[in-house]
Amino acid sequence: MPEVVNTEQAQAWNGPEGAHWARHQDRWNAVNEGFDEPLLDAAGVTGDHRILDLGCGSGQTTRLAALRASRGSALGLDLSAPMLAEARSRAEREGITNVSFAQGDAQVHPFETDAFDAAISRYGVMFFADPVAAFRNVGRALRPGGRLAFVCPAEATLNGWVTAMASLRGLLPLGDFGRPGLPGMFSLSAPDRIRDVLTTAGFTGVAVDRAQAHGTWGHGAEDAAEFLLGTGPGRHLMDQADATARARARHTLTEHLRDHVVADGTVRLRSTSWLVTADRPAGPSDRP
Repeated sequence: MPEVVNTEQAQAWNGPEGAHWARHQDRWNAVNEGFDEPLLDAAGVTGDHRILDLGCGSGQTTRLAALRASRGSALGLDLSAPMLAEARSRAEREGITNVSFAQGDAQVHPFETDAFDAAISRYGVMFFADPVAAFRNVGRALRPGGRLAFVCPAEATLNGWVTAMASLRGLLPLGDFGRPGLPGMFSLSAPDRIRDVLTTAGFTGVAVDRAQAHGTWGHGAEDAAEFLLGTGPGRHLMDQADATARARARHTLTEHLRDHVVADGTVRLRSTSWLVTADRPAGPSDRP
């Protein structure tokens, strides 16, 4: 893998967290896929476009972008070797030939200049140690006039999985889920922070729009609770509790999730995110 500056993230996503996401890629896609079409629409992916997918994980959005850009191509970039292995395998099984994947850190990856028409990301841009440097590097990879579009979480309390985990306060050491401004899931949860980062990185026309979708977290409350507690944050919290507290937490979370079981028996939780778009300034030859 080329140079990495986000070393803690690289360790996490090449360790248990990356293995968990790779193993459960279909479940995570069921959680987040409600944002796929809005994301690709916002990026204007079509025809012969060359697409860069940042933090592509197991590659669902990369493959969807490649299918839309049927005469173009899509490159998925991620730190996680386990997830990239799944991405390549799935693309091969699906017969998608205009897609490729690379392991790397978008903050410093040596992208070819002006190589892409659009860069997209579904929950993959919140973890940079230096987001301005990262987005500036991505901007250089876009052609003049190219489009950046990404989805990132909005306020923590407007996300159903956070509310579910908050039901465990007093049983597990939850701390604060939503501290904006630091590397982590909610680092870009404040719109002014997003605008400041992207503008400083050289982007123009920054738009931050609220988007909501309901994702499927499991088949029945028990299954959804086990899945939530098996994620990285869930495992971290459970590891700090004794057996009694863990049992009570599992029971409490299961009971909370029963209120979110829908007619087909699945657990559906609302996700509230920002759908962000911005443009690399057009060069002289690109202006009308």
